[in-house]
This record gives sequence, structure tokens and C-alpha cells, in this order.
Amino acid sequence: MIALNFIIVNWNTRQLLIDCIRSIYATVTGISYHIHVVDNGSGDGSVKAVYDQFPLAFVIENRDNKGFAAAVNQALEKNITNYTYSVLLNTDTLLQKGAIQSMYSFMERQKDAGIVGAQLQKPDGARQHSYDNHPTLATELFNKSLLRWLFPGKYPSKKTQATHPVEVESVIGACMMIRNRAIEDVGKLDEDYFFFFEETDWCYRMQKAGWKVYHVPDARVIHLGGQSKKRAPWQSQVEYCRSLYTFFKKNRSALSYTMLRTFYLAKIILNLATNAAGNAFVFFQNERLRYRLSIYYKLFLWHLFLCPDWMGLKPVKGKK
Repeated sequence: MIALNFIIVNWNTRQLLIDCIRSIYATVTGISYHIHVVDNGSGDGSVKAVYDQFPLAFVIENRDNKGFAAAVNQALEKNITNYTYSVLLNTDTLLQKGAIQSMYSFMERQKDAGIVGAQLQKPDGARQHSYDNHPTLATELFNKSLLRWLFPGKYPSKKTQATHPVEVESVIGACMMIRNRAIEDVGKLDEDYFFFFEETDWCYRMQKAGWKVYHVPDARVIHLGGQSKKRAPWQSQVEYCRSLYTFFKKNRSALSYTMLRTFYLAKIILNLATNAAGNAFVFFQNERLRYRLSIYYKLFLWHLFLCPDWMGLKPVKGKK
């Protein structure tokens, strides 16, 4: 049996994809692995580049954007029984030396581990948030930075440097290793999530089934962050909001779901009004303020139109 199945979902990030795959070949030694790239209808030559530069990689070509969860599941359906672990990598990640070995060694020792995540960092070495709490009304309606400052024990922060693997609620899915036996037990990613919260929901279901989730700080991975989102900023925010509502509908009480829908919209309206006032004060001359105003305006419209599928990243049948 092959030890690792790397799964990389790509959507119009050709050079990032190439660099990501190169980092696998450059850093992963002594462990058997295959690489599966699932392309979600890219138009930037990504597929050809992979065929040309990495002929041993397996490629699944989708004609349109199926979303992250559905794309990952395509690779899992074909290969889950052939590998011990699956490794999900974002295209905007670069593996550092020893990262995968650290995660693999920990999984081999810690038999109750269903998922482990890496320590994400910026190119300059600065730490990024690599694990988080499951979403609650508190985390989504209040300022997270304030929660981390007031209750550091309950709400993790990147400022806290773990010195050894720690059990956490959820890991950030830019680089995560999953035990395939746990996937067979719990199920694959939930395709009701198109983009965002897929890995959060997976961690939640793993823990409900008795598996544990860990953060491995010795596994260091450069994460450029948000490269796909930059191509469609307000659409990505719509998908974040849609997936957040989906998580609450599936995993929280009906009361919590209703409260989230009500107060999250109120939060958007408040931010819209505040940013409109700020823009007016500087005569719309601040680019960052204009950008924030446009995002909140689009989110408000999405709610006003009753959260339609055609606003967002998900392709709508019958539309091109």
C-alpha cells in the first residue's frame, strides 16, 4: 500500500500549482506517495503545465468549477483504499523540509488521530493561524481578536507557539493529513459546502465519531494565503457566508441558526453603514475603504435577494 495520496485542487492558479508540486518532490523523501491534481475547469493552462512538467502526477479534469469538497471527493473515490493517508494541499502552499515527515511520524504513533494540520507561516517565517475553534455565535458575531485577547485559553491565537503536538478543535485546511481509515468511518467531505468550512465540518464529524484532531507545530508550511479568493473577492465572501450558514444549519440548534442569520445580517448592515460614512468622510479617496464598502454592499444585496446561488462562485446550471 502507498503511504500518502497528495490531493491538490486547482482553479486558475497555474504557477502556484507548479510551485506547490515542486515543493513535494523537493521535500518528501523516504515515504511512498502519489500526487493527484483535480482541476476545476481552469482556463490558464494549468492542466497542460502539469502534464508537461510532472508526467507521473495523476490529473482529473473537470469542465467547470465543482467546488473544493466535490473535487477532493473525486480523488478519494478512486484511491482511498490504496493509501494509508490523504494529504490535502492548497495550491498556495510550499512544503518545508521535514514537514510531511513530521505529520506522517505523528500519525503513525498517534493511532487515535483522524486529522493533523501543519504550522502555517508567511514567506518571512511569521506564524499564521493554523488551528481554530468550531464556529459558534460568539466567534461569528464578535471580534475574534478580542476573544483571543480576553480568553486566550479558549480561543487559540497564532501568538501562542506550541512546542509539541496539541489536540485542537479544527485545523486550517491549507495543509492537512487525514487517516483514510477515519474517512471510511466518517465519510468524505460534505459537498453541501462549495468553498470554505469543508475541513471544519470534517474535523467536527471526526471528533463526534471518536477521532481526534491535532496541530503539529514542527511541520512548517509556507502559506501565501487567499490566492484564489483574490480572483473573485466579493463572490468568495458570499461563499464564506453561505458555508457558515450551512455549518450552523447542520451542526447547531435551530435557535442558534436563526440567531446567526438574524444578527449576522445586522452585523453586515452595521458594517455597510459604518464604511459608507467613512468613505463619505474622505470623499471616497481611500482605496481600502472603497474595497470594504463594496464587499459589504454585495453581501447585503445577496441577503436582500434571499441568498441566491447565482451570486457567488458556484456555477449555476443553465448559465455560462
